[in-house]
Amino acid sequence: MFNLLPHHYTALVVGASGGIGAAIIKQLLSSSQVGHIIAVSRQQPRIVDPRLTYLMLDVSQEQGRYALKKELAAQPIHFFFNAIGILHNKAQQLLPEKRLDQLSVENLTQTMNINAFTPILLLAALQDSFKGVHPSVIASLSARVGSIEDNRLGGWYSYRASKAAHNMLLKTASIELKRLNKQCTVLCLHPGTTDTALSKPFQARVPNEKLFTSAFVAEKLLAVIAQRTPDDSGTFWDWSGQPIEW
Repeated sequence: MFNLLPHHYTALVVGASGGIGAAIIKQLLSSSQVGHIIAVSRQQPRIVDPRLTYLMLDVSQEQGRYALKKELAAQPIHFFFNAIGILHNKAQQLLPEKRLDQLSVENLTQTMNINAFTPILLLAALQDSFKGVHPSVIASLSARVGSIEDNRLGGWYSYRASKAAHNMLLKTASIELKRLNKQCTVLCLHPGTTDTALSKPFQARVPNEKLFTSAFVAEKLLAVIAQRTPDDSGTFWDWSGQPIEW
């Protein structure tokens, strides 16, 4: 599946109980190349395999990231996939803002924390697992609406801003990690509109042919990742393998 990664490589999937995270794990397990997958989420995924280890942690909190760092103990991670993200939360009255007067500090802070700050703080906490000379691919879910160049419709203020911040933070990390490991590749990925809980309230206007299953998205994203090399580190790609402007 991954020409650059060794046989029996170690993978880490964060957000493993979500639609895309769980589908990524299933796709990885379909290959004999993967040796061990560490799956991290607040809920236990429903996949059973001897190559799979579950860690029930909330990595949006510092104690969760510390527990994961302690568990990994600086062991080399060859493939890291971040599937964490937030767009809405009914209990917290969090919805994408269509107008300026819908903005609030609370919603901006929550969205930024989950979509931008958590992924980069994870990389900071786990950087010892990426250092060295081993091949290491870091892939994190972004969104096309995080592209400043592509923003022609407006709206969705905090989600757009959080994904733009995510992209800048991952781009910046790619430069530092290149110095720590020349074989490190950092990628931001747009999965398209996927039939998951995250997109559920916003699917009404999405054409059927543009609403993807999690399995389809996982297969496509892994194919895109497999085509990248360390020379592509710090770039932004969609599910079909097309680059996206920042």
